Amino acid sequence: MAGNSFPDFVEHVSLIDHHVHGAFHADGDESRFQNALNEGNTEPLANPGDAYNTQIGLAIRRWCSGILDLPRHASAADYWRRRSELAELEVSRLMTRAAGVSDWLIDTGLDTADYLGMAGMAAASGGRTHEIVRLEAVAESLIQEISDPAGYVDEFGQRLHELTRSAVGVKTVLAYRAGFDQNLSRPTPAAVAEAARRWQERWHEKAGAGIRAKLTDVTLMAHGMHTAASMKLPLQFHVGFGDRDLDLHKTNPLYLLDFLRSPEIRGTPIMLLHCYPFEREAGYLAHAFENVYIDIGLALNFTGARSPDLVARTFELAPFPKILYSSDAYGPAELHYLGARLWRNAITKVVGGWIDDGDWSEADARKIVQLIARDNARRVYALP
Repeated sequence: MAGNSFPDFVEHVSLIDHHVHGAFHADGDESRFQNALNEGNTEPLANPGDAYNTQIGLAIRRWCSGILDLPRHASAADYWRRRSELAELEVSRLMTRAAGVSDWLIDTGLDTADYLGMAGMAAASGGRTHEIVRLEAVAESLIQEISDPAGYVDEFGQRLHELTRSAVGVKTVLAYRAGFDQNLSRPTPAAVAEAARRWQERWHEKAGAGIRAKLTDVTLMAHGMHTAASMKLPLQFHVGFGDRDLDLHKTNPLYLLDFLRSPEIRGTPIMLLHCYPFEREAGYLAHAFENVYIDIGLALNFTGARSPDLVARTFELAPFPKILYSSDAYGPAELHYLGARLWRNAITKVVGGWIDDGDWSEADARKIVQLIARDNARRVYALP
């Protein structure tokens, strides 16, 4: 490996986590913890203990045990026993502070009843928090309140401007709701109004049956994306790996080519999140389009000991000023820590190896690591 100076630099560089959710704040049972270690299954696990026998389960026992004063590779039983002796909020405090993250960019579009919000994450972690507004959540709130769907275009624009005054970016979950193989050109105001009318009718029908009608209309989602793009705030896309509600093959970012080629999109930073197993396709898009950026957030934790290979693949085509760090952690605060821990491990192993082989100078390596760890996020999101 490289000399001590480079690993020490990687170990102590402060991170900006540019896409994350809140950690648990309320105590819960072991089943909740185990189920939170599975991203793909949308139902309770039939055998929750199987979550420990995965890359993420092994990584938690290897890297998080020490934070709870346990030996490396503590058994699952010992790990849970020790964890359950502490209040959930204390676990969240310990893990988030150990992550070495100065700023958390939090997607506030999820139900946060059991999770720390913006203020709670700041207090627990000792870091700063910044809001990412979810476009579909804005639309779902608006459709319940608007009296005349014909005014949806103006009302949505006004609502989004209000909500983003203190936010640093926006996000879409188009991947979950429809996939990318759609016509994502800017719809006409008349088409938007008609789509809003249909959706509002469906919303009221579903509400009468106690069902929430999530936004799945591509016309309205495309309108939201183009409205956000006109504001020139960074626009995040969930890409690839997620729960089984999405059709994985339809989340290949190459389906976004026509959208990215649109002249009105060129000045808007497009942030491709997670990307696995399409990290190479995402790297190509970052290479081909000035305004496209990538990360491998969610996949870091779930690939565990294999994450160095994932990190190495992102370093193939993507320009280094276009790669960012994120964890996409949600729920157990082990995930907020583990994403940072595995990223540091991978950078030390992969980039340190290139230094040892003489392919990279240590000076260049330090500069590039600093870019990915925090400087790219500071620049793109205009953080203080």
